[in-house]
Amino acid sequence: MYFYVDESGHTGTNLFDENQPILYYGVLSSRVNIDVLAENTLSSLRKRLGVKRLHANELGNAGIAQISTEIYNLQKRYDLRFDIYRVAKADHALISFFDQVFDQGLNPAITWSGYWTPMRYVLLLKLAYLFDEETLKKAWSARIEINDQKAESGLVEVCNIIKGRVGELPDERSRTLIYDTLNWADNNPAEIYYNAKRKKDMLSITPNLIGFQSVMHGITLRLLKNGKKASQITVDQQSQFNKAQKTLAEFYASARDVPMVTGPGLPEISFKGMPTIPISFKAGTESAGLELVDVYLWIFKRLMEEKELAPKIYPIIQKQMHKSRTDEISIHAIASRWQKWFEDLPEPTEEQMKKGRELMALDEKRRLEGMTVSAQQGVPADAEKRRG
Repeated sequence: MYFYVDESGHTGTNLFDENQPILYYGVLSSRVNIDVLAENTLSSLRKRLGVKRLHANELGNAGIAQISTEIYNLQKRYDLRFDIYRVAKADHALISFFDQVFDQGLNPAITWSGYWTPMRYVLLLKLAYLFDEETLKKAWSARIEINDQKAESGLVEVCNIIKGRVGELPDERSRTLIYDTLNWADNNPAEIYYNAKRKKDMLSITPNLIGFQSVMHGITLRLLKNGKKASQITVDQQSQFNKAQKTLAEFYASARDVPMVTGPGLPEISFKGMPTIPISFKAGTESAGLELVDVYLWIFKRLMEEKELAPKIYPIIQKQMHKSRTDEISIHAIASRWQKWFEDLPEPTEEQMKKGRELMALDEKRRLEGMTVSAQQGVPADAEKRRG
């Protein structure tokens, strides 16, 4: 199979551009080489419109409407499938903060179950309630700060701000866990390893690389579903992230036979079936497939943002409605996904409740023992009072 990958809404490490709050990745796939087979059609469309390349942002509704019939026919002839992936950038900053500060392997103040089970999402959503945009910007600025001293100072500031808001949470257990976790990070910022140490590390935690993970998993699902191998994966050429994308794809290929273990109830992490063929990078002017995915991405982005689309464009969308895949990384998506999971849990038996209480007691005992070191280092005596 052949895959063509493009992105939209790229702002690098700036996650708070109000004009581009979402990063989009579009993936066009086919069992045939679109670069070869669609070139003649696209060449004639370029001549008709008087352009060197079909760039959707420049063509707009009017331009794409003029060529919509030909695009639809290409879609039908070559059975084109379009998948779209989104990352809410500001939410990514929050998730990144949680993943690092609440990592139970680094921070003993969080319970094992609070990080390695679906309870992590309950805590994440409650933590989200305590953040405003200004504090989130501070958290992200510290995350991408290469200077350790500045990063740790920024982390401490954020932890103190959020600790002061923990009392707004309605339940005592959440107040205790979140406060203690933040308090431990406040007193031991160097132990959290919060910031990127090099520019290379900084790129790896941006939405661009997080979204590209979704792209690679989506490509793998397409391959497994069709029982095919990847013949070519073509990614739009740009200087900032291509090297990191290549490194990620190579890592996934090397880990395809390595079993990954997660906590009970958490989504399985599997690299089985990951393509082993090296991804290639091309300019949009050199690839008909990239030219087409740019058009599809523009159309579906506008559809998701509920912006105007010319009526002639809708047949292209309708043809994809039951064939496309989509995924989103955002607080809203996490809340929607895991609310249903918790609602569908069966009522526990008395025996299960008893066992659960025993495990919780063991988890809490470990947590309190792990925090003893912090107490010896001078955790403020009024910590209990300030929790809520």
